[in-house]
Amino acid sequence: MRNIPVNLQGHKLMITEAPTLKMFENDRGVSEVVTDRQGVQQFVVSLFAKRKAQPGEFAGKGEEIKVTLTADPGEGFEEGAYVELIDATVSYWERNGRSGLSFRAHGMTPVGAQVSAAA
Repeated sequence: MRNIPVNLQGHKLMITEAPTLKMFENDRGVSEVVTDRQGVQQFVVSLFAKRKAQPGEFAGKGEEIKVTLTADPGEGFEEGAYVELIDATVSYWERNGRSGLSFRAHGMTPVGAQVSAAA
């Protein structure tokens, strides 16, 4: 299954590495910017995700995740800032005997910011 919507509202998401252009190494060993099928540059951000504990509960351990952003997140997303993801999805992948989950989102907003609807 691909691009399964994921609800992370019950988690705190803190930036551990600020957003940067997503890169890959081509067959010649040269780094190139990752783009989607329409040629739009992709970005990547590292987040520490930890469940929000309810009063009297233990929150447990968190985990660092890398999230591919399908649009430029803009300025002001620095290490240590708390954010919310916009339209987050998760996909399972398997390649060369390895497997895992990949996270994607259309963008992110600072915690408490209002997301404006497109006109």
